Amino acid sequence: MDLIQSSASRFLSLPFHIPPRNKDAAEFLIFRQRKCFSHSQSLSTVRTSPLIQATRRDGGSELETAVVVDKPRLGKYQVSEGHPAPFGATVRDGGVNFSVYSANAVSASLCLISLDDLAENRVTEEIPLDPLANKTGYIWHVFLKGEFRDVLYGYRFDGKFSRGEGHYFDSSKIVLDPYAKAVISRGEFGVLGPDDNCWPQMAGMIPAAQDKFDWQGDLPLRYSQKDLVIYEMHVRGFTQHESSRTEFPGTYLGIVEKLDHLKELGVNCIELMPCHEFNELEYFSYNSVLGDHRMNFWGYSTVNYFSPMTRYSSAGTRNCGRDAINEFKFLVREAHKRGIEVIMDVVFNHTAEGNEKGPILSFRGIDNSVYYMLAPKGEFYNYSGCGNTFNCNHPVVRQLILDCLRYWVIEMHVDGFRFDLASIMTRGSSLWDPVNVFGKPIEGDLLTTGSPLGSPPLIDMISNDPILREVKLIAEAWDAGGLYQVGTFPHWQIWSEWNGKFRDIVRQFIKGTDGFAGAFAECLCGSPNLYQEGGRKPWNSINFVCAHDGFTLADLVTYNNKNNLANGEDNNDGENHNNSWNCGQEGEFASILVKKLRKRQMRNFFVCLMVSQGIPMIYMGDEYGHTKGGNNNTYCHDNYINYFRWDKKEESSSDFYRFCCQMTKFRHECKSLGLNDFPTAERLQWHGHYPCVPDWSETSRFVAFTQIDSAKGEIYVAFNANHLPVTVTLPERPGYRWEPLVDTGKPAPYDFLYSDVPERDAAVKQYGHFLDANFYPMHTYSSIILILSPDEIA
Repeated sequence: MDLIQSSASRFLSLPFHIPPRNKDAAEFLIFRQRKCFSHSQSLSTVRTSPLIQATRRDGGSELETAVVVDKPRLGKYQVSEGHPAPFGATVRDGGVNFSVYSANAVSASLCLISLDDLAENRVTEEIPLDPLANKTGYIWHVFLKGEFRDVLYGYRFDGKFSRGEGHYFDSSKIVLDPYAKAVISRGEFGVLGPDDNCWPQMAGMIPAAQDKFDWQGDLPLRYSQKDLVIYEMHVRGFTQHESSRTEFPGTYLGIVEKLDHLKELGVNCIELMPCHEFNELEYFSYNSVLGDHRMNFWGYSTVNYFSPMTRYSSAGTRNCGRDAINEFKFLVREAHKRGIEVIMDVVFNHTAEGNEKGPILSFRGIDNSVYYMLAPKGEFYNYSGCGNTFNCNHPVVRQLILDCLRYWVIEMHVDGFRFDLASIMTRGSSLWDPVNVFGKPIEGDLLTTGSPLGSPPLIDMISNDPILREVKLIAEAWDAGGLYQVGTFPHWQIWSEWNGKFRDIVRQFIKGTDGFAGAFAECLCGSPNLYQEGGRKPWNSINFVCAHDGFTLADLVTYNNKNNLANGEDNNDGENHNNSWNCGQEGEFASILVKKLRKRQMRNFFVCLMVSQGIPMIYMGDEYGHTKGGNNNTYCHDNYINYFRWDKKEESSSDFYRFCCQMTKFRHECKSLGLNDFPTAERLQWHGHYPCVPDWSETSRFVAFTQIDSAKGEIYVAFNANHLPVTVTLPERPGYRWEPLVDTGKPAPYDFLYSDVPERDAAVKQYGHFLDANFYPMHTYSSIILILSPDEIA
């Protein structure tokens, strides 16, 4: 598929999630100690077990020697049965309640780990859970009173280890609680753990009653979706480059220091690439091409869904992750103060545990057959292209997702979510029993695992949740298994979609491909061909030309072919069909004429984005022309390729960046460019080279329209995607004349004739004789916007 599978292609050539550096380590026979605790064991009994496995960089495995400590270091806790709800670790009644779901485990224990012991791969204290007293249904629970300062927690589960039956219980592993609110392991981004370990032991933060944040009266901005201008950004990449001159580069606080840039650009909503806890060292290996190491930079490989990425905070693991949580909250609060909403890119389609060769971190060790979509013999379905598929429509999993989303809205104040590979959330779950699906046995194979569902339970729950239906919900409406639902995603009339068809059509038309004039016009109207019949509106379409996947805007007009050699995969990764055009010469070294054409094309794309109905989305760095050197799959680069170049932005402040700022300002000023419904003939009229004579033929490369606007009166917009210039005849408006505002064929600053342009009146007069005769000359590959003004002479 064109660019559809790019979310998956970033991983397809890699061994799935193997922590060591060689594949042989995946088959390494690990020591697994299994213990079953007697039902009559005292609840107050506390034992110490240091069985946490460490993995060396050379692929070997180390196990601490089992030592029984007679006297627990932290002192005994007051232990009682606890409560099955809510899930996770919850402060209540002067202590902490722990609750976790596992249907197939035969034994479980709560592991308490001090910060010092975490660094040494030891468990400080372990509390066995009595299946009679500490289990309700399939929920294990316990209540503790005591001192939890600098103490973390995890679980140890035991049960059957049978890949054929989908069970991966391993009592030598300490696993994360899926509901943990902060995950602690390494404290600094990109820095290896003890003994150069890429996957040091992780543990969850235990909440405390004094955990508070001063929101200073923060309330949701609740912008109408039709008024949004979205900016897709990477937390680390935005300020990590030295030219950012921020006090805390690469962090949530770094973004706060640069929020004024976004305000100036006209952005009122930022879409953060994954900020849930992930392991950036997941693919850690030496890259001989650049002389650095490959990283999981993008973060589309979640370890825990409730925890903000601690290594995106300046605090790291300080205060057991509480400071990292507060830094994320600080970002949201300060963004809201500047009128900017915050949307999170969430990855509920797969996790970092990969396929059967991946690590046991959390879900797999708790109840693999519940959390992952499995075939009858235990194989992992791979609709994500990343080794596993989250079993989203299983009752327990969908409840986890719902709880997670509500937590980020209620506790963290985020304004919405963009769901990566969201079509996976519409696939039928693997429940291992037809009764769980239909309520009774069935004859034949009526619904197989992974089948697309017309009314997916998870999407139904989210869409009708009294909290979540009031926030922004955006679907990437496809997956790596071939399910493409742009225009057909189950939406309950509230979901928006990344409009991949807008991207592809606009790219084709602007570069001058025949046969796209009519489709381009549909895009300008908000894609009614996709959304109108289903009862949706233009704002259900998220319009974008570029995103983190694929070429940047500058590379889109500079390269015909991807240049991914820096990834170390012999240029085999990434999308091959980019619908790009280098404007006549490949690469950055080109003639002056080619470079001028490239600048026009970048402006043409941005004009299209801002005058189209629907929600425009800008990719970080495109506002100044960031280049990745033709690399369309930069998932593994923690370097200048992915870093926002503030020095380059300053260099272009009088050129393309200024143009982008003016275009977003113009969009906000126009009432007709963010309509709540699709434009009709009463408001919009199509034109060709002559008024009211549009050309929808196969060879047409010209599209123009006029639109009534309550703020501007009327605007005229035209796109000439031909290699020949053209003089257009403008619609006659007695008593009025057309005034030039935007012309991408002119050099800066005359490409946008706002009042700040020096000698603006002289520039306008240069075209006065044309406008007097109701004509306007257009350059090859250019676009224009004219404004209707009263004719003082008339």
